[in-house]
Amino acid sequence: MNIKNNINNLRQHIPSGCKLIAVSKTNPIEKIKEAYEAGQRMFGENRVQELVPKFDALPKDIEWHMIGHMQTNKVKYIAPFIHLIHSVDSFNVLEEINKQGSKIDRTISCLLQIHIAEEESKFGFSENEVLELLRSDALKKLNHVQIFGLMGMATFTDNLEQVRREFRSLKTFFEKLKNSPLPAKVKMQELSMGMSGDYKIAIEEGSTMVRVGSAIFGERN
Repeated sequence: MNIKNNINNLRQHIPSGCKLIAVSKTNPIEKIKEAYEAGQRMFGENRVQELVPKFDALPKDIEWHMIGHMQTNKVKYIAPFIHLIHSVDSFNVLEEINKQGSKIDRTISCLLQIHIAEEESKFGFSENEVLELLRSDALKKLNHVQIFGLMGMATFTDNLEQVRREFRSLKTFFEKLKNSPLPAKVKMQELSMGMSGDYKIAIEEGSTMVRVGSAIFGERN
């Protein structure tokens, strides 16, 4: 498994306006170091208990992205160093991120996760919930949170037209928000969509961040 070659191959398919987040979950430090040595600096993890020891052990110029479901009781462990939390799926989580940010006087960057898949198991806001949140007075009080965009996960299916439709609907919503008056702490800058199996479709549909794991590190055990 040549991690460096995999990264170089991926970079040829990813346009300059799109960032590659290497999803390092379940992979050991050695493999992450290989990716780091190949020039990769953005890594994504989906569990706080795995992310913290990796942050401690690895170079400090790595940008760590939290891409898994965020539990409120775990926010405090990553608040001091996390670069971006992609998976904010409720106001409670946003409030907790703000609380932990205020304790250390740090503004924490977030994306709002939108439920676009047909599976029930995927987390996320509905479009209407996001519109309500952006209009709410409660959001204005969160001084240690900055929202930079949206994240979505397509349905796990072989039906690529469905995947494309889901990504397209998220991009449409993203553009709608981008062209609306937004609160001071909200910018529509990043659209995080696409994983190893569907990142090419996501890029075609306007993703600015793809979260790729197995196409870099190989299939997980």
